[in-house]
Amino acid sequence: MSLSKPNASAATVTTTRVTPSPISGLCVNCVDGCPGYCEVGKSALRGREIIYPQPFGKVIAGAEKDYPVDFSHFNIQGTCVGAVGIEADPDKAIFPAVDLATEIGAEGRRIQMRVPFFTGALGSTEIARVNWEGTAIAIAICGAVLVCGENVCAMDHDAEIKNGKVVKSPELERRVKIYKDWYEGYGTMLVQANVEDTRLGVPEYAVEKLGVEGMEIKWGQGAKSIGGEVKLPTLERALELKRRGYLVNPDPENPVVLEVYKAGGIAEFERHSRLGMVDEESFLKEVERLRSIGAKYVTLKTGAYRPADLARAVKFASEAKIDLLTVDGAGGGTGMSPWRMMNEWGIPTVYLESLLYKFLKRLDEKGEFIPSCAMAGGIALEDQIFKAIALGAPYTKAVCMGRATLTAAMVGKTQGQLMEEKYGEGKGYQEALLRTFVGAAALKEKYGDDFERIPPAAIAVYTYYDRLATGLRQLMAGARKFALNFVSRDDLMALTREAADVSGIPYVMEADMEEAEEILG
Repeated sequence: MSLSKPNASAATVTTTRVTPSPISGLCVNCVDGCPGYCEVGKSALRGREIIYPQPFGKVIAGAEKDYPVDFSHFNIQGTCVGAVGIEADPDKAIFPAVDLATEIGAEGRRIQMRVPFFTGALGSTEIARVNWEGTAIAIAICGAVLVCGENVCAMDHDAEIKNGKVVKSPELERRVKIYKDWYEGYGTMLVQANVEDTRLGVPEYAVEKLGVEGMEIKWGQGAKSIGGEVKLPTLERALELKRRGYLVNPDPENPVVLEVYKAGGIAEFERHSRLGMVDEESFLKEVERLRSIGAKYVTLKTGAYRPADLARAVKFASEAKIDLLTVDGAGGGTGMSPWRMMNEWGIPTVYLESLLYKFLKRLDEKGEFIPSCAMAGGIALEDQIFKAIALGAPYTKAVCMGRATLTAAMVGKTQGQLMEEKYGEGKGYQEALLRTFVGAAALKEKYGDDFERIPPAAIAVYTYYDRLATGLRQLMAGARKFALNFVSRDDLMALTREAADVSGIPYVMEADMEEAEEILG
């Protein structure tokens, strides 16, 4: 297994002067006189700032640790026999005919999605805020679920808070309006709530005042095992967030901190969310409370915690009959998480989903309610989507992609800025959009004059999602599965014994052997 490199990473903008020691990551000969290129050296100067991927607000990071088993250790089973979900006719069983629609939610509260992938929580980080418009428009057009992450209201400088409760948040209003303006009846928007959000009354504000349909209870994510974090660039912002009840480090009210800040020794502050304390009774009460204030859908997002905590998530979700359980594996992506934590904590995605399947199957065999599930954690391309859905079949209904979706949005935004600089906003710019984005033509045909209202970031996410949909249809057609609900664990084979042992998927040299023996007589 190739481990993440300690002491040097592009994420923290650190390196080593010469070949590093494999264990410590320090240069094999650390020389007196070195200015400090490595993580230890930079930490000696900037301390806690180097815990996080750099530069904050302009980067999303994914763990570089290479886990022993990941989705690449499985291949998709293809067949040349028959077709499932469509007539076995070469003129009808073609890959464009594959149905990617999926459905999540409990009985009577179904959410129809055009595609089985959606975006994860775009919360209070700066990179999520500036890329919200393009992402939200594209997700609404594609007919998927959009999750607005935690802490958005309290981080809104213009928010109005009275008696400890939010009564107005222009930023959350903006986010909801953008999505609703382009919503076409598929998917929905969820707003996350952590400890601070719940205390601030965000669920009531989002549901009752803004008409948000769904609330997502946040236990955690795959990138870290602590609360949400962001960087604060100014003293005024740090003081504001401390007054709103957040943990801010270093303490902006400490006289020594103020002195160092004025001298330029402190360039930024950190805002931390509190750790949630999970227990069954309070969870069930919170689900009922959210429903009582009018939330049509209530979902749960949990992270890469220990197996017992996954069992709690599965059991509590079943008892509460929630509409979606999203399980996020280690190694995925983040806008702001401690870098070493990202690499060295938690259960990686394939391991976590294998446990999830095991736990859900046990409840299913007992006749208990099984919530719709989505898997997250480093998923970016159509083969990974297929494998994630197959590995957790029939319980995994979709996958959640945060970092990959933002990557597409940021590329689109950058290309749009370059085109605008070159062509202005006239005919040349519109023609450049059509030349650059393959998906632009379809959007122009569908929306006519409104096409000009779609920002390049949204065109990029739409184009990326269309590629995923096309690639997924091809893979499913190759497996002769023409609707998503027919994808099964039998569509996978494990390429290593270890992958087979972790997942329960048959080893490639043992798969189909009984049927093969029958065929051979």
